Amino acid sequence: MMNTYQQCIDGKLVSGADKVINVINPATELPITEIHESSLAQVNAAVRSALNVFSYWKKTSEEERNNTLKKISEVIAENKTELAELITKEQGKPFGLAMLEVDASIGWVNYTISLSLPSKVIEDSAERVVEQHYRPLGVIASITPWNWPIMIAIWHIIPAIKAGNTVVIKPSNYTPLSTLFLIELINRVIPPGVINSVVGDAVVGDALSRHADISKIVFTGSTATGQKIMENASINLKRLTLELGGNDPAFVLADADVELLAPRIFQAAFLNMGQTCAAIKRLYVHESIYEAMCEKLCEIAKGSKVGDGFDAEVTFGPVQNLAQLTIVENLVTDAISQGGRVLCGGERSAGSGFFYPPTLIADLTDGVRLVDEEQFGPVLPIIKFSDPYEAIAEANKNSNGLGSSVWSADTDYASSLVHRIEAGTTWINNHAEVLPNCPFGGCKMSGFGVEFGLDGLKEYARIHIVNKAKA
Repeated sequence: MMNTYQQCIDGKLVSGADKVINVINPATELPITEIHESSLAQVNAAVRSALNVFSYWKKTSEEERNNTLKKISEVIAENKTELAELITKEQGKPFGLAMLEVDASIGWVNYTISLSLPSKVIEDSAERVVEQHYRPLGVIASITPWNWPIMIAIWHIIPAIKAGNTVVIKPSNYTPLSTLFLIELINRVIPPGVINSVVGDAVVGDALSRHADISKIVFTGSTATGQKIMENASINLKRLTLELGGNDPAFVLADADVELLAPRIFQAAFLNMGQTCAAIKRLYVHESIYEAMCEKLCEIAKGSKVGDGFDAEVTFGPVQNLAQLTIVENLVTDAISQGGRVLCGGERSAGSGFFYPPTLIADLTDGVRLVDEEQFGPVLPIIKFSDPYEAIAEANKNSNGLGSSVWSADTDYASSLVHRIEAGTTWINNHAEVLPNCPFGGCKMSGFGVEFGLDGLKEYARIHIVNKAKA
């Protein structure tokens, strides 16, 4: 059954009641379809539905929730081609990468089934027995971005319902279709109201983040929006998990094997056309191998094929939207004016579509906007350094602290540098690898709280201590 691009409230598909959203294919700049934003009455209805069913869902057994997750995994797998096609249409990434996104989402669901929040006895003495239990929070609001519309939705909603919560999710207006279809699919195999969807802009987001019946917000997106959500959440002290902007530095040391590591570095920088929170955004390269690394990265970039994601030969899709493309163009223009050397790319592709080729700009320093600000697009600034300690200290001045990496043939020496880097995750000879069993989150202005693994699941529960006197 073809999806309807409708929101789902209390298990029923309903059209939005407010203004029209034109969903655009970034490869063609042509509309895919129109949908309507949710009215505030519909937002309230979605929250009410989730709150009503929470009284039942929180009492379900772990076995029942696991069986539900298995059904979710199966229904996604049965419809993964259509989900991937929607991702490519509205987000722009190559179809093969879209299929990987869906497959990874299935894997995440299956891994979450293996997690558990068991009760434990803290003390059993002559005086008392003290037990620790985990209790679900209530209604979770999930607000997702446009870069990985299915995978990030799964990251938010699956641990939430596994922990016994119910959910209202709002996808980005740029890429609502695949997420709405995902929620439509899920609602075929779960009780009505456990997961609800709404659509809309900041008005709808504000309504969710202010809503008195929502207990937690999980948000992936910009730091500015995260700050606004945090302000709104203070009304009733909602729990928060905020995965915000990143400007990840990577440090390539003098002994790095350029031929071996350059392809990995390129992939980590330009994953999803650079539109990934934990992609490499600033590349610091030791002066002794600087030109060799620049040359090799440029060779790889020139071998990329930019185009529509449905073309089987394409490896590089468009920037997702015009607003983001404009940010990329402005940062490149500024970098060139500051003495940046364009190694490849450097200007928007001719013709229709929001295409911008993989672009490398050398001879930049901290203090240039392209280095200091998150570009979130297919451009990589390359900074020369002589002393790794000084390079790390300079990079740490940035307000972001999501991911980072060190690249070296000497992994022991690379490991000795890790404690100097201010980030939530530091990879060695790798970058942007997020795993379902490893907690992931940022520090500084990149947010707080973690996702994934047991620690991520705990973020969707509260601790309840039961202290029983024996005498």
